[in-house]
Parts: sequence; C-alpha cells; structure tokens
Amino acid sequence: QVQLVESGGGLVQPGGSLRLSCAASGSIFSINTMGWYRQAPGKQREFVALCGTRVIPTYAGSVKGRFTCSRDNAKNTMYLQMNSLKPEDTAVYYCNRYGSFLPWGQGTQVTVSS
Repeated sequence: QVQLVESGGGLVQPGGSLRLSCAASGSIFSINTMGWYRQAPGKQREFVALCGTRVIPTYAGSVKGRFTCSRDNAKNTMYLQMNSLKPEDTAVYYCNRYGSFLPWGQGTQVTVSS
C-alpha cells in the first residue's frame, strides 16, 4: 500500500518561507498527477497546488505567485516551496494523488505567526 509522508513544516513569521516535502513509497509520482492540500482549524481541507509530469503546475488563487510546486520522480518526492507566508496559510498540509485520493498521510503543520 502506498504511504505518503509529509515533512518540512514549522513555525515561521509572516513573510517567511518554508519548503515542504512529500515522500511516497512506490513509484506513484511518475504515473500520477499529485496535489498539495491543506486544512486549517475548523475548516475543510482545500486544494493548494497541482503538480504533474504532463500538466502545468496549477495553484489556488490564494497562493498563486507565492507557492511553487515541483517534483523529483527519481526520488518519489514532491516539494512545495512557500514564500511570503501569511497567517492565513496556517494549516496542516497534505499531499495526495490528484482526483483519486490515496490514504492520507499525517500531514505537516505550518504555523505562520509573529
């Protein structure tokens, strides 16, 4: 069974940067479009970014221009570079296959606060 492991979260001040990683067991990245998602306290999980080998990265409007998704299929790893972070970016961040979800990982907490 494919396992997804997110890492790289932490506490950062507004305007700061973080780089999240998503590692997967098995070679799912090479055949699937992957996505980043997040869930803030009291809110539903939402789409953040789409990252595929045959599609142009796509971003939610709230993060466009600040977040960049990339992937290294050889390492079965996907990244989310987050710049100019805002308090409203505070959430648990998850990665998953886009459109047809695999079992969710534990996520990684991102807290943006001064």
